[in-house]
Amino acid sequence: MMMMMSSDSMDCSTETEEESFKSNGIEKTKISLMRTLVETQDPSSKEVDDLTFRRFLRARDLDVEKASAMFLKYLKWRRSFVPNGSISPSEVAQEIEQNKMFLQGSDKKGRLIAVVLAARHFQHKGGVEEFKRFIVYAFDKIFARMPPGQEKFVVIGDLEGWGYANSDIRAYLAALSLVQEYYPERLEKLFIVHAPYIFMTAWKIVYPFIDNKTRKKIVFVGNKTLKSTLLEEIDESQLPETYGGKLPLVPIHDC
Repeated sequence: MMMMMSSDSMDCSTETEEESFKSNGIEKTKISLMRTLVETQDPSSKEVDDLTFRRFLRARDLDVEKASAMFLKYLKWRRSFVPNGSISPSEVAQEIEQNKMFLQGSDKKGRLIAVVLAARHFQHKGGVEEFKRFIVYAFDKIFARMPPGQEKFVVIGDLEGWGYANSDIRAYLAALSLVQEYYPERLEKLFIVHAPYIFMTAWKIVYPFIDNKTRKKIVFVGNKTLKSTLLEEIDESQLPETYGGKLPLVPIHDC
C-alpha cells in the first residue's frame, strides 16, 4: 500500500500534551507572538487556550504568520458554519440515521477511539453539506469527552462490505478538507482496516489531496495482522469487540 507508519506515531513517550507544552520554551515564545498577532485582528481569540494555538503552529511548522492566518480563517469559518455554537442532532438527522460512527475506549496513551463503518455511508438528499455538519458534530462530541491534557484521537476506518454504492468522493474530500484546514493536529492516527481492492480506485482519487503530515498518520492494516496491530497501541479491554476486544460499539450520537 502507499502508506507507512510515521516515526512520530511510534513515539514511546508517556508525557501528556500539556506536560510536553510546559517543557518547550520555543513553542511558548511562538504562541505568545501568535496570540498578540491574532488578538489584534480578532479580539474574541482572547478566550482561546495556548494548546489550541500550539496545534495551529505545529501544523504550519511554527511559522507564526502562517499559523495566525490559518487560525483566523478557522474562527471565521466556525462562526459561519456553526452560528449557534454547536450542531444539533436535528441538523444531521439523516447522517445519524445511518448509524455509522461510534466512540468508546482509548488507546494506551489515553487518546479516544472512534470507529467508522464506511459500508453504512450512502449519499442522501442532505448532500455534502449535511455530511460536513455531521463531521463537526462528531468532532465536538469527541473533544468534549477528551481527558484533561489530551488533544488527539484515533480512528479505525472499517471498510468491510464497502462497495461502489458507498463511494462518495465529494464527502471524502470534504472530510479531508475539514481535518486539514480547521482541525490540525487533532488526528493521531487513522487505521484503515478490511479495505477491499475496489476501494483503491477511490483512494487513488483522494490521495493527492492528502497533505504530507496527514499521510504519515494513515496506516492500512491487513486482515491477518489486524488484532495484533491494534493491540500494539490499544489494550484489549479498550478494543471494540468486533476486533477481538471487550467493548461494544456505542453510536457517537448516544455518547
